[in-house]
Amino acid sequence: MVGRGMLASMPRALVTGATAGIGHAFADALAASGHDLVLVARDEQRLSSVAETLRGRDGVQVEVLRADLTDDADLQRVTQALTSTSAPVDLLVNNAGSSLAQWFGTTDIADEEKQLDLLVRAPMHLMDAALKAMSGRRGGAVINVASVAAFTPRGTYSAHKAWIVNLSRWAHLHYADVGVRVQALCPGFVRTEFHQRMGVDPGTVPRWMWLKAPAVVRASLKDLDRGKAVSIPSLRYKVLTALTRVVPAGVVAKVAKRGR
Repeated sequence: MVGRGMLASMPRALVTGATAGIGHAFADALAASGHDLVLVARDEQRLSSVAETLRGRDGVQVEVLRADLTDDADLQRVTQALTSTSAPVDLLVNNAGSSLAQWFGTTDIADEEKQLDLLVRAPMHLMDAALKAMSGRRGGAVINVASVAAFTPRGTYSAHKAWIVNLSRWAHLHYADVGVRVQALCPGFVRTEFHQRMGVDPGTVPRWMWLKAPAVVRASLKDLDRGKAVSIPSLRYKVLTALTRVVPAGVVAKVAKRGR
């Protein structure tokens, strides 16, 4: 369950990519602590199933929004939910994401553009809507799910995540005086459907590097309550991220090629 702290003053949360992995873990943890939810994903059947489970288990209100965030009309519907005055959203979790199995330069540029829309453009639009609404109410929070890949050279995926981390850090400082916190959550490898959807064998990643989604969410929410702009769950990834700042870039690039 989510600790009391500042999250107790945020009764309604919107989570994108809420049917699996980290997004589902956020929905589960927040509902268990009594937060009403707006859940966003592409699969309406899975959305309805998750919502029904959380309503029945926790007695919270759960609204579902089927949306493909790379579609302009769908993205606009989600931004409207974030700016609602009748049912204001106090916490935005920008989680929806995916990756491509191949490296930039071998992929189809149309696929890269779609990834850019999903990992950068959509979070930017949702964050913009949330910050404007929350700063007007002088309170709220945004969690942008990034990755430790943001600190390593790993093609366009790490570039997108680095963009998210940089913007989140700035926004956390800039909007602090109106009571809005912004966090970039940077997990390492997490046991989810992510690699399966990419069509990549997760067996190339050493077992010790894997994290579990509920633990990632607990760390994120604890760090949000502490006012941390960047959350890196687990000591192992804190150490690895720190090493990227002192180890020669060529070594970091070589290690970063392992796993996807």
